Amino acid sequence: MLYLGNPCASDKIIAAMCAGKIGLLDQPRQRNRTAVATVHAAGGPWAADNGAFTASWKADEWWAWLQRQTEHAGTCLFATAPDVVADAAATWERSRPWLDRIRGLGFPVAYVGQDGLTELPWGDFDVLFLGGTDQWKLGPEAARWATSAVERGVPVHCGRVNSHRRYVYAMRLGCSTADGTYLRFGPDVNLPNVLAWSRSVEQPDLF
Repeated sequence: MLYLGNPCASDKIIAAMCAGKIGLLDQPRQRNRTAVATVHAAGGPWAADNGAFTASWKADEWWAWLQRQTEHAGTCLFATAPDVVADAAATWERSRPWLDRIRGLGFPVAYVGQDGLTELPWGDFDVLFLGGTDQWKLGPEAARWATSAVERGVPVHCGRVNSHRRYVYAMRLGCSTADGTYLRFGPDVNLPNVLAWSRSVEQPDLF
């Protein structure tokens, strides 16, 4: 499972992203544009988040930013449709107008599952992004949706993965990618931990 993170101010993390050992999670208000450009130049894997978790989010700002990223669409794992945290119904209303438009730019589109999810627009998105509260994300409903996606051949991404335990949980759900802020805190110390997580996923005593 590929871990996606912020490029931080770390040459080691940028090098790992360029080498494809970890992926870049970019978003409209990402400040370290020099690092982002370096990863893109190397052809490193990346994904486009939408930044909609902030109260100041603006659709036109996000869309203009995403349009500027089209030259890197070939290495993009997914671009996340706008969502509303912890609200599945509101997420559908916000995402619906954008799904085809994101695909039209050449990006695989990720749809965010949130608390209260009762149905998914299968066929209208390419990646299922497990968002929502921790209670929902780590509960049986999210697990059932992840299983259903995997059975349909739809990749699953898990957000807010900031520990080995949660990394393993996401892997066991069948996720192919995950993201978190773990690398922001002591990046050069935590990078080896992230790289080691996939080597220890068989530990039987995690749950």
